[in-house]
Amino acid sequence: MMIDILLADDEELVRAGLRAVLSVQDGLRVVGEASDGSQVLPLVGRLRPHVVLMDVRMPEMDGLAATRALLRASATPPKILVLTTFENDDYVHQALRAGADGFLLKRSRPAEIAQAVRLVAAGESLLFPAAIRRLAAGRDNPAARAAMDRAALTEREAQVLRLMARGMSNAEIAAELVLGVQTVKTHVGSLLGKIGARDRTQAVVAAYESGFVDPGGS
Repeated sequence: MMIDILLADDEELVRAGLRAVLSVQDGLRVVGEASDGSQVLPLVGRLRPHVVLMDVRMPEMDGLAATRALLRASATPPKILVLTTFENDDYVHQALRAGADGFLLKRSRPAEIAQAVRLVAAGESLLFPAAIRRLAAGRDNPAARAAMDRAALTEREAQVLRLMARGMSNAEIAAELVLGVQTVKTHVGSLLGKIGARDRTQAVVAAYESGFVDPGGS
């Protein structure tokens, strides 16, 4: 399957570099470019990309506002991969809470960028556990804590969530817990519903913000 990608960054050189990197990868195709977040929603409506590479800092509408607009506008939005220069950027934290599927550092190597696109297109989250701990540190979220308290996760669901917070994929979690991948997917779906999280990324952020996973842990 060909993965169609929309690039959203106000720097033309960044877009050109990303296009050059992605266009030579098998199964990846850049179908459009936006120089501001305000252009993203109409381009997504016309081009129907599978993944949007979204810069967080743009002049008129930033990536955070564009992410929220996309998620409000469609029940089946494209996957959103936030591009950032600094992994501890508050915009990144807010974008992940808003529903972005992960984030990617602009200094990443070409192979890492291509792999990131493939991961989020396949439904996996792209999180860096150490960076998420730093983002969540000191951010006490009473709503997240209350949602986690109400969730009443089973012991197995709690195990799965903690491993998700370490950045593990479903296959890695299955190997760690000696379970089938489909069983892990079932647990993930159940805990997302209980927490009220749209996806894995929001569940992991909520796990840190609620204190369910210790941001100061290893």
